[in-house]
Amino acid sequence: MGRKYDFEYIIIGSGPAGTAAALTLSRSKKRIAIVERNSLGGTNINTRDVPYLASLDSAKLYHKIETSPIYQNQDLSFSFPNAVSHQLRSVLRTSEAHKAALESSKIVHLNGLAHFIDNHTIRLNGQDLTAEYFILATGSTLKTTEINGTDTVSYLTPDTAIKIRRSPRVALVVGGGPTGCEITEYYASLGIKVLLMETASRILPREDKEVSETISEHFIKDLGVMVLPNCKVVSLEQDAKSKKVIFRNARTEKLVRVDCIVLATGSEPYLDYGLENAGVKYKNTGIKVTKQFQTSAKNIYAVGDCIGEESSTERAEYEGTLLAMNLINHAKNIANYQGFARVINTSPEVVTVGYNEDDLLKRDRKCKKAIVKVSEIPAGAIYNQKIGFVKLIADKTNHIIGATIVAPNATDMAGELSLCIRHGVTALELASTPHATNSYSHLVKLAARKLVEKK
Repeated sequence: MGRKYDFEYIIIGSGPAGTAAALTLSRSKKRIAIVERNSLGGTNINTRDVPYLASLDSAKLYHKIETSPIYQNQDLSFSFPNAVSHQLRSVLRTSEAHKAALESSKIVHLNGLAHFIDNHTIRLNGQDLTAEYFILATGSTLKTTEINGTDTVSYLTPDTAIKIRRSPRVALVVGGGPTGCEITEYYASLGIKVLLMETASRILPREDKEVSETISEHFIKDLGVMVLPNCKVVSLEQDAKSKKVIFRNARTEKLVRVDCIVLATGSEPYLDYGLENAGVKYKNTGIKVTKQFQTSAKNIYAVGDCIGEESSTERAEYEGTLLAMNLINHAKNIANYQGFARVINTSPEVVTVGYNEDDLLKRDRKCKKAIVKVSEIPAGAIYNQKIGFVKLIADKTNHIIGATIVAPNATDMAGELSLCIRHGVTALELASTPHATNSYSHLVKLAARKLVEKK
């Protein structure tokens, strides 16, 4: 007679990867528990995607009205406490729907910090719980920083930056990646003077150069941001007047005074829960898994940000679902990441689908590209949108393999391009597909047409 376990599956982490795995596994009628150390739904619902989208939507609307000639001489003010309340309501609505989905699927929710005792046992709130299988979906945490003074000078993190209840006069955002740029967008749209520092030679260094240039232009010209590339923050200090930031630029140390500091220096996998006790091998960069997401402990699997690959809500959801389907069907399907998108919620939005040009240059892979600017289409004139573009990339057989969109509603346009990349659509097929002429999606049609015309 085999060993009896409290659950068939215990899933550690209730973010998009863990929840997708749990809901999919619930179809198998197994006993399933999901463990969450913080609020149900993980960072996706509680501190990142949901509150960020709610906040950025409000800030963009405020800035649009404030700068529109139609609404001149209006007495507008932005309430930071009301903005935080709006975030909390958005989180609450999403959390309630999330909780209801788990309850209706008869998934047990356990709150607390899990710690492995062995590969079949975790300790949670002083109680030992056993499972035949574990799925690790513990996400990521703020990356530790080498900046001196962080133990004595108060600063904000990406989780707390959008929860401020009053406006600082000058804010420094350290890190010009996607999160740093979204925080910059939020603050600067509300009239806060922002300094954005990035150690690389340009902000958004993961994206193509045109993206960095376009968002930099937007920050500088539209929002008055001071963009400071090639700058490394060395230390933080504080006196009675303000916070002092010492940074290095071209081997020279300089100092700037600000009222508020936000460290958006990236994230790293969360791994501190006794993995070594369960025989799970890992590095600081993430948990080691096979192509089927199995760890070195044969009954333990890992998906999402904790395995250290590219961070994405959609990708984490996909991995959780794929793993669960494999477990239910005793299959060995491997992930297909073609057509997944990276999203940056600035204004205009930035979406990269499939390969970008930099990816292909690193692989020494030949391609052809076509770019159409927002200013070239009717929507640009209608909505007075001066910056933005769509860039499409095709391989030598003229199949679409990558796209970069910098435009309003870019996220709504991404699905079509994901479909093209995932299912081998050619530039000619895309160019011959009807698109609404007066929408931003017309950019896609024109860019595809340019690709067809290229020799």
